[in-house]
Amino acid sequence: MEIKSNKINGANAQIEATISIDEVNANIEKIAKQLCKTANVQGFRKGKVPVAIVKKQYGEKLVEDAEAEALREVLAKGLEELNIDNASLIGEPTISKFDKSDEKIDVAVKVAMRPEINLKDVKSFVPDFTKPEVTEKEVEARIKDIANNQAPLVDIKRNRKMKEGDTAVIDFEGSIDGEIFEGGTAENFELKLGSGQFVPGFEDQLIGVKRDEEVTINVTFPENYGSDALSGKDAAFKVKVNGIKVKDEVVIDDELAKKLLPGDEDANLDKLTDEVKKALEQEKQAKLYNDELKPKLLETFVEKIDFDLPEFVVEQEIDMAVNKKASQMSEDEIKELRENAEKVEELREDFREDAMKSVKATFIIDALAQEHAVKVEEQEVMQTIYFEAMQMGQDPQKAYDHYKEAGYLPAIQMSMVEDKVLTTLLNEKTEA
Repeated sequence: MEIKSNKINGANAQIEATISIDEVNANIEKIAKQLCKTANVQGFRKGKVPVAIVKKQYGEKLVEDAEAEALREVLAKGLEELNIDNASLIGEPTISKFDKSDEKIDVAVKVAMRPEINLKDVKSFVPDFTKPEVTEKEVEARIKDIANNQAPLVDIKRNRKMKEGDTAVIDFEGSIDGEIFEGGTAENFELKLGSGQFVPGFEDQLIGVKRDEEVTINVTFPENYGSDALSGKDAAFKVKVNGIKVKDEVVIDDELAKKLLPGDEDANLDKLTDEVKKALEQEKQAKLYNDELKPKLLETFVEKIDFDLPEFVVEQEIDMAVNKKASQMSEDEIKELRENAEKVEELREDFREDAMKSVKATFIIDALAQEHAVKVEEQEVMQTIYFEAMQMGQDPQKAYDHYKEAGYLPAIQMSMVEDKVLTTLLNEKTEA
């Protein structure tokens, strides 16, 4: 067996070899003898099957297994020559050449390695920034908002015209072309005007209406409405206003603080103010991180940190981009691609630069996560999906199952790792 190994760069290598047919035949003999001990062949006792019979019964399968064993030997010897251990390999080796003749098999195997990434200058790439400040006015406004949210709704005494922010207590009955539709009626329903809870235009037409008045509200359901029976349809709602409610006044004092800081026996307005200030600072910092600093930081890493990329990983990223693009194409466009290989190659090259940046970013984040011991367990991914689903009024288990079945969990997990890594680096900058 002649082997020639070549390390193309820090992430890719190629092993070329010539395997003689004699070596393949030797493997066939070895595998056939092993099968003689275990094969079940009618007319022969187990362990007593002749080699010739095993060869006849297993035929081409023996040849395939013998060639596969030879290829494994090629790979093992090639990696040994290159001083590459199995732990550093990424993905499966790719056979790029397999030319078989009566005397030999010429093969070429491509392997990809995890790239070595120099992170020594990473901290210098993290930009200087000023932590956001929170003013007393912002704290007072937030406490006032919290107090208003805690305030109970009370009926207004004076029968005035309703305005945005009021809560209308209404009976309504909706119909399309004179036919009442399912889910279109309710009694004493509380609707906050301006909340956007109802079909666009519904709440606007209640502004200016008084208690005990009856009105007809005409609306058009959006084209993308959840129900096919209602999407894009014109509807009329008969509405009677039974009452008008507003938020009651809430006194901002130590008693309010005790309600908002349960479990703290010493809770008072000063403590509440401190907690609200901390929360606002965290919100502002999170916004600065997510909207500005994190995207720029990752972009800087990709630009400044140089290393070789595994070719097959880049090609996989291009495959995904091409498939996504194809899903948005017309049948004629797809047909043109099928009939023109050059067009397909041009399309692939259009995505190459972005694919390389994406792969590079992934490896950088992975290396930084290892260096900073950042991990995101599956339980944490599940909790995140559950929380977001509940916020959107969805069934959390169904949302999780959907992401799992679609194969999105690894991408979500990687996104969370990226977020944690960049947050860690930015936090270290503020603490330095």
